[in-house]
Amino acid sequence: MAGEGGIKMKKNPGEGVTVIALGLRGMPNVPGGVEVHASELYPRLQALGARVIVMGRAPYRPTGSPVQWRGVTVRWIASPRLQGIEAVVHTFLGVLYAAARRPDILHIHAVGPSLMVPLAKLLGLKVVVTHHGQDYMREKWNGPARAVLRLGERLGMSFADELIVISKGLLDLARHKYGRQATLIPNGVSEPKRLTTRVLLEKHGLTPQRYVIQVSRLVPEKRQLDLIKAFKAAGLPGWKLLLVGGAQGSQRYADLVREQIAGDDSIVSTGFLTPPEVQELLMHAGIFALPSSHEGLPISLLEAMKMGTPVVASDIPANREMCLDESSYFQVGDTLALAWRLHELAEITAEERAHIGKRLIESCARYDWDIIAKSTLEVMERAAGLPTQLTWRDTTPARPQ
Repeated sequence: MAGEGGIKMKKNPGEGVTVIALGLRGMPNVPGGVEVHASELYPRLQALGARVIVMGRAPYRPTGSPVQWRGVTVRWIASPRLQGIEAVVHTFLGVLYAAARRPDILHIHAVGPSLMVPLAKLLGLKVVVTHHGQDYMREKWNGPARAVLRLGERLGMSFADELIVISKGLLDLARHKYGRQATLIPNGVSEPKRLTTRVLLEKHGLTPQRYVIQVSRLVPEKRQLDLIKAFKAAGLPGWKLLLVGGAQGSQRYADLVREQIAGDDSIVSTGFLTPPEVQELLMHAGIFALPSSHEGLPISLLEAMKMGTPVVASDIPANREMCLDESSYFQVGDTLALAWRLHELAEITAEERAHIGKRLIESCARYDWDIIAKSTLEVMERAAGLPTQLTWRDTTPARPQ
């Protein structure tokens, strides 16, 4: 591959597929589900022989963020930090950059950035789109914004050379609404590092296995207000509720959350934390809760399951795909049912907790990032018309009989 200052991503004989990635804020240590997905996927593609450039949005660049990370080049370019237009503007600039560099594949994530797929095709690029979720269903968007996101989905689904979807629901959408074949490759989860640190527990006055945790942005569809109400109704003596995540584009909602917890020492909001910090808190949590009204395929839930932490989640299709025990689900917005389940899980014995944890860990075996990377690479090679040495393996989780 040519150096960063070069014009084209030239390949040496035998070198793998060249990829430019768009549709994410950046990596590493940039919050967001797509960003976590990218930070796990692209270094693995690089290790498999691909050559990857990730296009990040300059306003989100963490202090001291490297240009090369685990072999992947991360190039930060300007984008306006304005809700509704930053993704489109950044993707437009990224497509022009890709047109100059001529990678084998332009990999676009999410439906908003997919608005630029027709432009990429007009410029002669091979495009793979990964559909992470129906973002127009998020509560924060108004009517015009939802219409634009629906258009992005239609353009991406219609014009991409290859489609990847992360859930069965999106696979059905591609087939039945758009008449396209897509490859189902879900999100994954890494083997957790067993950390011994308890710095954050001490900072927030947390007792191991005696706090409920939610890890997500402070946005309406994550329904932190429901969880706060349920936690208060559950009445768990000696327990705390820990809300991990910052506000991104929904400041009014974040202010409502902070108003609800003001003066309550049993509820803590940490803001954005780095992945190692989140892992420390997940490892010692008593219960993981995800009351969302909309998800793609939640990585935070997978991470909690991989830790063996008892979980409770809303019964939306994306959470249902995790195939949890039926008792782990509750109807979206039913705070009484959520409160009751929190109370039940807070009362389980150590033996019951170990049994639940073992089942959850075993169920995560299907969500293997190494398999996901190999499957993604084959899709890219197919789209680029390159020979592949891999045999694609269906990573779809089996439903219980």
